[in-house]
Amino acid sequence: MFTRTIEKDIQDHLNGESHKILFIWGPRRAGKTTLITKVGEERNVPVFNFDFISDREKFQPRRDVLEKIAREHSLILIDEVQSNPESTLSLKLLHDEYKVKVIATGSSELRKKSQDFDSLAGRYEELHCLPFSAEEIEGNVSHREYETKEFADRLQSDLQIYGAYPEVYTSTETEPRKISLLENILESYVLKDIVSLYELKNAKLAKDILTKIALQIGQEVSMREIASSLQANVATVSNYIEVFIKNYVLVPLPSFKTNLRRAVSENRKLYFYDLGIRNALVKDFRPLELRPDKGGLFENLVVTELEKQRRVGQIPISMYFYREYNGREVDIVLESYNKEYQCFEVKNRPKKANPVFPLPHKMKVIDKTNFLDEIKSIQQN
Repeated sequence: MFTRTIEKDIQDHLNGESHKILFIWGPRRAGKTTLITKVGEERNVPVFNFDFISDREKFQPRRDVLEKIAREHSLILIDEVQSNPESTLSLKLLHDEYKVKVIATGSSELRKKSQDFDSLAGRYEELHCLPFSAEEIEGNVSHREYETKEFADRLQSDLQIYGAYPEVYTSTETEPRKISLLENILESYVLKDIVSLYELKNAKLAKDILTKIALQIGQEVSMREIASSLQANVATVSNYIEVFIKNYVLVPLPSFKTNLRRAVSENRKLYFYDLGIRNALVKDFRPLELRPDKGGLFENLVVTELEKQRRVGQIPISMYFYREYNGREVDIVLESYNKEYQCFEVKNRPKKANPVFPLPHKMKVIDKTNFLDEIKSIQQN
């Protein structure tokens, strides 16, 4: 079993004095259930699964109901909390009245579905459980020091072709079986589950929008162009895309704006949290050397790994791209809350970066030879 980065944060919460509710957000199949089940086994407490009506009924916002649970369990573990958005009030009462610790896993769906979620303000903390990061894989897969380059090359290739969903990455099955797993995740979670939960009216349109984005990986995305090509309403396309962003399918990269007049772009770039899902959409699992989109794949990999570092490591930075009227651009701009800037050019091979960004900054090139080291260094800067 892989050790996940956030396990230390979970243990710190369990061993600390805080009684704030701990939410662990992330897509289905990313390992949240495995994590909370492990905590339950270690602490000898049950896990309530809100996919089951019987478990949801145990958390009605009534004193006689909640008192019994609080008396039995000083630690309450809940899986799939988004399946019972009405539980927000019960969680608030458990926090305020009974001072029990609650850890709940789910998607960001709870924020949208629960009208009372804002009442939890100041009463909760958040962690994210996403598909494996490159750093997590490196920490769990042993290799000899002289094999480091081969390991890094193989890791990058695997992540760009099959992605990092735990069951896919750890699978010892054949390539067709891995592809089948990815298609199942795409159809059952990314499409069917999200379309159903958000009551999207057109599953085919949702898949077509994602496919359009997948085919222009690394490029700026125009809502109007997608809407026009699919004969759809711009507002509908925009709404579907926002749903996929909220549910950890797409990573948005907005354009960085300064008060200087050189910067231009009203569009965003959109990347996939998992490239296995992206490749399932375009039905292409060829080796990288045969891929015309290999530049976009590597850029997507870097953006995704930085986003995982930012969310899982709770690093206070924002991420952008930057482009000028003359066409010169910077692939990635990281902005700290102190307005310090790190800029990255993403290249398939070592190359000198061009100074483009107009504010004081550190400039680096991320290529296949330094990928792992540069990604990990974000936490130290």
